[in-house]
Amino acid sequence: MSQDKVLIAGGGIGGLTLALTLHQIGVPCTVFESAGELRPLGVGINLQPNAVRELADLGIGADALDRVGIPAREWALVGLNGKDIYTEERGTFAGYKWDQYAVHRGRFHMLLYRTVIERLGEDAVKLGHKVTGYRNNSDGTVTATVELGDGTIEAFDGRLLFGADGIRSALRAQMHPDQPPIHWGGTIMWRGTARARPIRTGSSFIGLGTSRHRVVFYPISHPDADGLADINWIAEQTFDTDHDWAKSGWFRSVPLSEFAHEFHGFVYDWLDLPALISQSEVAFENPMIDRDPIPTWIDGAVALIGDAAHPMYPTGSNGASQAIIDARNIGRIMLDHDVTPATLEAFDDQYCAAIGQVAMRNRGSGPFGLLEMVEARCGGQFEHIDDVIPAEERAAFMLAYQQAAGFAKDRLNRAPRTIPEGATLAKALA
Repeated sequence: MSQDKVLIAGGGIGGLTLALTLHQIGVPCTVFESAGELRPLGVGINLQPNAVRELADLGIGADALDRVGIPAREWALVGLNGKDIYTEERGTFAGYKWDQYAVHRGRFHMLLYRTVIERLGEDAVKLGHKVTGYRNNSDGTVTATVELGDGTIEAFDGRLLFGADGIRSALRAQMHPDQPPIHWGGTIMWRGTARARPIRTGSSFIGLGTSRHRVVFYPISHPDADGLADINWIAEQTFDTDHDWAKSGWFRSVPLSEFAHEFHGFVYDWLDLPALISQSEVAFENPMIDRDPIPTWIDGAVALIGDAAHPMYPTGSNGASQAIIDARNIGRIMLDHDVTPATLEAFDDQYCAAIGQVAMRNRGSGPFGLLEMVEARCGGQFEHIDDVIPAEERAAFMLAYQQAAGFAKDRLNRAPRTIPEGATLAKALA
């Protein structure tokens, strides 16, 4: 392989978005993905307006996203008593220039994969190739060690190497061999989808319950002719820290009988959660895990992005969005610094500490911190939420999170394109 190429370890959302971004600015790259076959795995995720803007600038607009999801109209927190704590419109319904999308993760992933293959060619993504380590070379290049599906080991040289290989990143482990183990804060999540009629606005993201015992649900498809949509649900229960969370594999399939009884009380005149869950064909169990922030995401010609750099709890619905933003910011910085370690240094300087703080906000419940405030002030029972947390205080709390996560409306609407239209590295260096 030519040393002129950029190497990307991991063909997930971050790695594929980076490949599309590099192609946009004229930088050749190759993606190495450990899976021998990509399939539309997972359930629902949200793409915040800042990420949707970047996808649009990559030519992945509403027509494509509507095939894998639906624009979100509302974000709502509801107490265990069934009464609203906080609501706000989202995306263009709230005055953003771009929608927030609730999508099926697997279908969105496959959309990115197909787009990479169409634009970069069949050889751009090497399936069954797991990057297990790297070596920085004296000439400033990098060599990636890659294990193939048959167990053989090959070496690939490149100008730069990006680790987009997830929370259990091999590149992060080499870069930070003394990093603390994966952190679990006590919460187990069960996820699934069911066909049902959307409630409230027809496209509402609803968080219901308490900080230790809640469910999140929202549609991830447009309704069919009968008014039914795919409803993504995430049921969460926080246990004592001596709970055996390690038995919970990543998306371990579990029978509904293992956990559904934990949520039998979530029945209201507008929602019967047990009935919704019971319509799911399969459920998956996950521990809610992340990692402590690290002091740097770079080592020579190697950089981490996405979950490899800043794995975070999904409480803020911005993990996938942040991976997309990482990729786009790398492209922007590369226009100024060329395909050199200077790009990685600038990326690290600008974002490592700041995004580490966002991850810690999510560990502290992120926007769901309002549920903790309600519990602390009134034990979760209230007649009028304004008597517990004034509207101004609730709005300020949410704005602070949006600003930290990079999708505060006014700032985002005013911001210029991350990568100027038509910009390429050749033009930038001319």
